Amino acid sequence: MELKQHLKLSQQLVMTPQLQQAIKLLQLSRIELVDMVRDELLENPVLEDALEVSAEQPKPGSAEEQAAEVVREAETERIGETETLVAQVASEKVENTAEVKADTRSDEAVADFDWDTYLENQSMAAPMPSYRPTSEELPSVEATLTRGTSLFDHLEWQLKLTRGFSKEQEVVALLIIGNLTPDGYLDDPVEDLAEEAGVSIRFVEEVLARVQEFDPPGVAARSLQECLLLQAHHIGADDDVVLGIITKHLHNLEKRNYAAIAKDLNQPLEEVYEATKVVLGFDPKPGRAYTDEESNYITPDVQIQKVGDKYFVVANDDGLPKLKISDFYRIALTKGPKAREYIQERLRSAQWLIRSIQQRQRTIVRVTESILRFQREFFEKGSAYLKPLILRDVADDIGMHESTVSRVTTNKYVHTPQGIFELKYFFNSGITRSNGDDLASEAVKLKIKQIVANEDPKHPHSDQRIVDMLREQNIEIARRTVAKYREQLRIQPSSKRKQVF
Repeated sequence: MELKQHLKLSQQLVMTPQLQQAIKLLQLSRIELVDMVRDELLENPVLEDALEVSAEQPKPGSAEEQAAEVVREAETERIGETETLVAQVASEKVENTAEVKADTRSDEAVADFDWDTYLENQSMAAPMPSYRPTSEELPSVEATLTRGTSLFDHLEWQLKLTRGFSKEQEVVALLIIGNLTPDGYLDDPVEDLAEEAGVSIRFVEEVLARVQEFDPPGVAARSLQECLLLQAHHIGADDDVVLGIITKHLHNLEKRNYAAIAKDLNQPLEEVYEATKVVLGFDPKPGRAYTDEESNYITPDVQIQKVGDKYFVVANDDGLPKLKISDFYRIALTKGPKAREYIQERLRSAQWLIRSIQQRQRTIVRVTESILRFQREFFEKGSAYLKPLILRDVADDIGMHESTVSRVTTNKYVHTPQGIFELKYFFNSGITRSNGDDLASEAVKLKIKQIVANEDPKHPHSDQRIVDMLREQNIEIARRTVAKYREQLRIQPSSKRKQVF
């Protein structure tokens, strides 16, 4: 055995922290990006939101340029020998404060600032003028609610207003209300509720019957059948035909087999039709009208605007924090080696973040511009003119990797003259046409939706008939593909779309 030296040349991908951060930011949605920036603002004292900073004039140049300028100034300035309050941020205790001397005008201004007088003047100052909109611009009362009314709150409010409940009955009623599903059903068995409350099963059933009288009708039911029966009794439509359909023929009602219902109930077909209209008017999910869940509205990441005959792609920065470098730490760079080292580290982290966010915005704009070139007919005429497109087409067009395009188009939305769409919407497979041109799958779905919307409700088109109608438009497609697209569009089969009355 002997020791030898060998030279080896190899290539490998090094994931630097900056690259990892850029990749992470690229795949974040807009909401996740805002949350991440907010967390960084709390952790990094050098960063601040320009929109939240008052009594400060904005500095020229971008936040990245400000960060680079601060770093350049830090490299050229001499290291100060004094210790100030900023050194405490770097975990260095200030000592010999009596010997600290201000050697710059900025230090003297900070040290000699009379905070007591300033705060006193602020408290005695007249309030800032405010804008009071007219009554026509004021939001409605419903729009000013802090949160919606949940099903539990709605039922609890009725329980407190209802007389005749004893203390023990109120406890059981609250237990029932608390175990309801969001749709208003009671999934837990009555036996379990009785055991939990320490009462008899009959006692729980008596309280349940009273809770089932609350609004909305059909609440606290243990099955769909019981829910519909409660609603029928509530409106007084508890005749033999309606009750017979609910108790014995819900499966035939789903299949629209009215003849079987009429034969079993020994009723004329017209009576069954009228009773079916009543049953179909009931709500199978009575609790869904009451929810405290807030709606999440989509904010587009990029906008496509049409000016004349040209389209322009603009990044949407509304709602995103406007990051900038705090001017306070620009002065603090001269306050000792410890503070200088800490601030420089924070400055580099801030500069990486700002640069990554700007790169993210530029990449989204480039991908959107490429989509605009491929799908221009869509933006002009609508979804029927959407063309087949894959990630590789856009990646080759802008000179990026396919995985980068995939990250950019995930959970990103664009506002167009045709509406708001996810960037993934423009990427879809193609359906071959007999004339040689390919048609996007989304365009085929739109045609299927239009065919179903224009059909005769009493004689709906079967999947095979839809295939034949598409073939007349030079679109070759299999019947199973039509069935798959129909299910994706949440369109029922022809047997369930048929309307008898």
